[in-house]
Amino acid sequence: MKRFFNWQILLALALVILSVIFYCIHYLIFRDLHHIFLYLIGDIAFLFVDVLIVMLVLHRLLVYREKQSILKKLNMVIGTFFSEIGTELLKKFSRFDPELTDIGQYLVVTKDWKDKDFIKVRKAIQNHTSIIDRKKVDLDELKNFLVSKRPFLLILLENPNLLEHESFTNLLWAVFHLTDELAHRVDPKKLPDSDYEHLASDIKRAYHQLLAQWLNYMKHLKHDYPYLFSLAIRTNPFDVNASVEVK
Repeated sequence: MKRFFNWQILLALALVILSVIFYCIHYLIFRDLHHIFLYLIGDIAFLFVDVLIVMLVLHRLLVYREKQSILKKLNMVIGTFFSEIGTELLKKFSRFDPELTDIGQYLVVTKDWKDKDFIKVRKAIQNHTSIIDRKKVDLDELKNFLVSKRPFLLILLENPNLLEHESFTNLLWAVFHLTDELAHRVDPKKLPDSDYEHLASDIKRAYHQLLAQWLNYMKHLKHDYPYLFSLAIRTNPFDVNASVEVK
């Protein structure tokens, strides 16, 4: 670091000295101090405008491009999440929701979907009020599944770039919190009603965030990776007729 700093100082001094030398050459040839100071002061005056342009325009443009690059890489992480745990977790959650039939028909994504279709379904998800039916919930199965995926969740949470994707980070925390809650229950099949209600609330939180992220992920695949989008359609957890085999 010190060597780098010294190198910068030497370069700055060399450039200043070269500038002085060329101004001296200009004076020796043309003998015109008026011309030298006229352009020197004009250039210095424009320097402040130049710095302003770099700060407000170019810097923001570079930050935006860097952020877009990070988000594109994060979409690969999100894809790994859905391949490893997200899609299967959606299947489990949807079985707990007896009200899914209200929006289930809208979640059958096809290759013909446009941006307006994704917007329409996103609004439907936001207005959907899920009810977790305790008779359909197999907490023991859900516990075993999530606990088995805990190392994978920890690896994702260690990724510092996830801070750039707040909504997905919130989803990870919701799923990880549910995992911790279930892991601390010795026998999830023998819980009081009050505890079932508490866990149902945790499930709904993770469920709603998972639905929203899944829809965003499907839209991303459709725009950027049509071959992965084809597989995602054939493994859609909400399509009862979905088949991974191409027909």
